[in-house]
Amino acid sequence: MDQVVSIGLVAEKKGIDDAKTPSAGGPRRLPDFIIGGAPKCGTSSIHFILNQHADIALPEQEVAFFDSDEPVNHADFFHLSKGDLQWFDPEDAAGNNARWYASRFQCASDSPLIGEDSTTYIYSEVAAARIAKMLPDVKLIFMLRHPVERAYSQYWHIMNTGRTSLSFEKAITQIPAIILGSSYLANLKRFMEHVPQNRIKVVIFEDFVANQQATIDELTDFLGASRMSVSENSSWYNRTYYPISPIAQRGLNLVGQQIIAYRYRKHMQESEEYSAADHARGKAHYWYFKYINPLLLRAKRPPPMRPATRDYLLRHLSRRNAGLSELLGRDLSRYWKDLEV
Repeated sequence: MDQVVSIGLVAEKKGIDDAKTPSAGGPRRLPDFIIGGAPKCGTSSIHFILNQHADIALPEQEVAFFDSDEPVNHADFFHLSKGDLQWFDPEDAAGNNARWYASRFQCASDSPLIGEDSTTYIYSEVAAARIAKMLPDVKLIFMLRHPVERAYSQYWHIMNTGRTSLSFEKAITQIPAIILGSSYLANLKRFMEHVPQNRIKVVIFEDFVANQQATIDELTDFLGASRMSVSENSSWYNRTYYPISPIAQRGLNLVGQQIIAYRYRKHMQESEEYSAADHARGKAHYWYFKYINPLLLRAKRPPPMRPATRDYLLRHLSRRNAGLSELLGRDLSRYWKDLEV
């Protein structure tokens, strides 16, 4: 079950000459499993719970390595320098970025099982093939939620984190991830073309909400780890708050978008690469999102979706997911009664 891979082996597969890591030589661990999405389906809670297991460790943040060059998924990872497009290449010929990926797991290398979660992998066009190539024995966990509810929840996550000033209706047409993240059928088929189905575990969010212990038992069995007891304290991850004035939040986000874009652009950098200006911008980000952005985030629930918008999404996402029950071998109408999947 443990996967111990030398960077030299990864380098050899990718045609890399220099196989030594810049910070420390010797073997580096790569993930035994990946929580691949979908966004707003409980993946953070699964991460939080599994990370408390004595034999499991995950990096605190999402890694987003295998799809880092996809602008649909990570537009904020891109920027212009003197008119030239700057981007992070997961398949760089020098191998530096493969070493960057391995370095994410250095602190967890002593754990019997290590994993990562990156919720955009599920709707990436390229992540499945790349994962299968670099991690041929990896196990994958995907969580699915009512497609319409998931899309609406993702919109509010984008809104609450300052990344859009659009209404939900406009965001549906201008932020492709909102629809793609709920297009489960095509997304899962893509992964099943590259990874054997016995190494793919699909969890239904509604099952997890109804019985967290049973879901975690299934996941630890799937990963080959001992079972763990899930208490209320160990399963609570975070509480989401929503703007008391969505219009005011959208206005505030006109400023927030500029600040948060910088943060994501620096995701692939090491801290020692930061300049004085980088650290100053980092402080601005910290203060803005600690003290300014939360000012309006005091409502416990989002405003209701417009009925006409819901009707459209029910029809559209039913079409996108027609045949999903057959693919997974379970009747999803017992969870999502207003959808034909």
